[in-house]
Amino acid sequence: MPQKEAELVCAASVRGQGNMSLFYGDTRDSLKNREAFLKELGIDYRDLACARQVHQASARYIQDKDKGRGALSEKDAFCDTDALVTDKKNLALAIFTADCLSVFLYDPKRPAVGLAHAGWRGTKDNIAAKAIKLMQRQFNTPAQDLHVAFGPAIRSCCYQVSGDFAGIFPDGIINRDNHYYLDLAGINRKQVLAAGVKEENLFDSRDCTFCQNSNFFSYRKEGADCGRMMSVIMLK
Repeated sequence: MPQKEAELVCAASVRGQGNMSLFYGDTRDSLKNREAFLKELGIDYRDLACARQVHQASARYIQDKDKGRGALSEKDAFCDTDALVTDKKNLALAIFTADCLSVFLYDPKRPAVGLAHAGWRGTKDNIAAKAIKLMQRQFNTPAQDLHVAFGPAIRSCCYQVSGDFAGIFPDGIINRDNHYYLDLAGINRKQVLAAGVKEENLFDSRDCTFCQNSNFFSYRKEGADCGRMMSVIMLK
């Protein structure tokens, strides 16, 4: 879902563009894959700022001095972090997913951007709303000014979970023939709307990584050693 505006670049890679992770899956060509994907977007792959995601709810403000963290090695990515925000131009933020939901945040007035990695644990801890709150504190971003987009993720058609999840997400479980399915995107939708985002400013790609496994990596379908897609956002 690449998008280019006058001052914004945001995109999510697909399976055909290769594994983007330096840690999961076959990483032999990951740097080359990153370089090729980002070159089309006008981004130098060596300048990425990346999170070492831990499926929690820690958001971090990224500055010019942070450029390149995690770009060439997973070891120097921002540890214990699942959301990044910045108001700096030409500073690309990146997260990596293979079923989890990427949440793109854009404040066109300041301007400022953010990117959150929302798995079920991060969603339980309201990671997208925490990224919004950080943008409010750091940039005085009113939530109603934000534009929010959801990237490809496993959807409620395929995300089967145990009955215990009904206690964690009472409004986010679908029961079909006594099987429970988690609506990850639906829960995040409710959370960002509750944080003040306008419904007309919310876009969802609606792509399911499990259903459309030929186009996307899926942890649930392929196992822990599958590759990862990259979601990236940058102010120009």
